[in-house]
Amino acid sequence: MDHADLIALLKPGIPLPHAGAQIEREERVLDAPGAQGRVRAWADLGAGEGAFTLALAELLGSGAHITAVDKDARALQAIGHGIQTRVADFTRPLDLHDLDGIVMANSLHFVRDKAPVLESVRGMLRPGGRLIVVEYSSDRGNPWVPYPFTYPTWVRLAEAAGLQGTEQLHSVPSRYFGSMYSAVSLSRKAGEGQGEGGPGPLSRKAGEG
Repeated sequence: MDHADLIALLKPGIPLPHAGAQIEREERVLDAPGAQGRVRAWADLGAGEGAFTLALAELLGSGAHITAVDKDARALQAIGHGIQTRVADFTRPLDLHDLDGIVMANSLHFVRDKAPVLESVRGMLRPGGRLIVVEYSSDRGNPWVPYPFTYPTWVRLAEAAGLQGTEQLHSVPSRYFGSMYSAVSLSRKAGEGQGEGGPGPLSRKAGEG
C-alpha cells in the first residue's frame, strides 16, 4: 500500500478540523461536553514504523496530540519528531485516558484473545470516542498474520466489547488476503445502556498491503 491508501482507509472515520457543523454525523461524535475548543488526543496502538500514524497526523492537523505505541523501540524511531512515542505492549495497561480516538491498524491480528484488549481500549476512550481498526478481510490466518478477522466478525467483537455504531469505512486490495478494510466503532456516551443502539458514526505498518 502507498500513503494514499492509508489516507483513504482512515479519512472517512476522522472528523476533519475544518468540517465544523456542516457535517451532521460528525457532530454526533463531537458534541460531548468539553469536546470543543480543546486539543484532540488520539493514539495509534501497534504503530510500528508509523505509516498509519503519519497518515493520521496528516488528517488530524497540527492541533492534535498523537501517542504512537509499539513494543519495538527501533520501529518507533522511524516516526520522527512531532508525535509522542511510547515503547509498550498495548495488550497491557497503558495509562491512556479520555482519548478522542484510537487507531489499531494491522495490530489486533496478533492478539488471539481480543476481548480483554478491547475492553481496555474502550476504557481509554472518552464517551463518544472512536476506535478505527484496519484489518485483512479474512478469518483464517497464517504464521505472519495469525488472527485476522473479517468485518462481520469485527461487528460482533465490537458489540461484545461495549462499542456501538460500527460501520465499515473503506477497503483496498491486498496481495495477502485479497483485501483490507477499515471500520469505526464508537464508545458509548454517558447514560447509554449496553443494549442500546446509538446512531452510526461516519458514513501498520509500512509495506503491508
